Amino acid sequence: MPVTLTSIQAAARRIADGVLVTPCPASIPLSEITGATVFCKLDNMQRTGSFKERGARNALRQLTRTERQRGVIAASAGNHALGLAYHGSLLKIPVTVVMPDYAPLIKITTCRSLGAHVVVQGADFAAARAHADTLVESKNLTYIHGFDDPAIIAGQGTMALEILRQVPKVDAIVAPVGGAGLIAGLAVAVKALQPKVKIIGVESSATASFSAALKKGRPVTIPRKATLADGLAVLRVGDNAFALARDHVDRIVKVSEEWIALAILRYAEREKTVVEGAAAAPLGAMLAGKLPELAGKRVVLAVCGGNIDPAVLSRVIQRGLVADGRLCRFRVTISDRPGGLAKLSQAIADQGASIRDIAHDRMFSGPDVSAAHAVCTVDTRDHAHIRALYRALTKAGFPVVKG
Repeated sequence: MPVTLTSIQAAARRIADGVLVTPCPASIPLSEITGATVFCKLDNMQRTGSFKERGARNALRQLTRTERQRGVIAASAGNHALGLAYHGSLLKIPVTVVMPDYAPLIKITTCRSLGAHVVVQGADFAAARAHADTLVESKNLTYIHGFDDPAIIAGQGTMALEILRQVPKVDAIVAPVGGAGLIAGLAVAVKALQPKVKIIGVESSATASFSAALKKGRPVTIPRKATLADGLAVLRVGDNAFALARDHVDRIVKVSEEWIALAILRYAEREKTVVEGAAAAPLGAMLAGKLPELAGKRVVLAVCGGNIDPAVLSRVIQRGLVADGRLCRFRVTISDRPGGLAKLSQAIADQGASIRDIAHDRMFSGPDVSAAHAVCTVDTRDHAHIRALYRALTKAGFPVVKG
């Protein structure tokens, strides 16, 4: 079944009774920091927190009666599993999901609470898929691929229909790329209706399977690397998705983990919204200066999901603060006699910085038994403030060793 504008429009009608039409408001703060007129397509507001509901419901609604009775299965790092679980429960279709070991705990527990049978198996998506295939054979289930099934791609493309209605004269849509189901659906719909609108994909540098496929001319398997954007951690882009997207996507860029972390922080601070790593990638690319051509343009960011583990969110915010120059760590040598620490504390306070944590190292502080290393974690305003702090400490007799 080919994915066309007609099939995407049919998907929109098919899912209308169960999937939200999410808002796409302008963001003044994000526009100010990127130099573009930014709109955020907030699919993190779907019931299960991501755009994956679109494709899941579209695929489930097209099953035969026998397939509905037997049930479906999928391998997923989380959001596709959640979408299937939720809409399976609404449509009374049994759902089994196989999730790899790295799947966030919040996605595993939420999926179970929605009524799905969850199997955690495999070090990566490929291993999870292999286990799912064995269950397809043994339990006679229907496999629904999370990003390469044509019904899934068509469902994801419904986001584009909404964006084009909600944002007149849009110049570009920037979306994350993992397996490429979302960007394939977006690109097919947008290029059919408004071909001048640019479609730009953003990958994590750690999981750039689409770029690898472009280089080879076909989908290839890449090594697994750790990433904050677990939703993009697909080792091989989908065959159907790649075939559709390669001819419709205008540009693909890669963004580092530091910029993804910073983008998550920016969404929390400026937009008061929680996003997962995949959803933060498009903003991360703009913050990193990867898309200078979008300055002054009307740009929609696909905020595709908000399912980030709270424990991970805490660590990501810390990383974002570091990347933003608002948290630094350094080591200095101080006198281990009374008043030594007080002098250091005063020197830091004089620069308007605040000590978050300090630890003494006497065991490895060198031959001077009257000295100690102080390892300091300090709250600062920005990178310029850090540089000024380091200069002041050195002048005060506390030469800084960074990190």
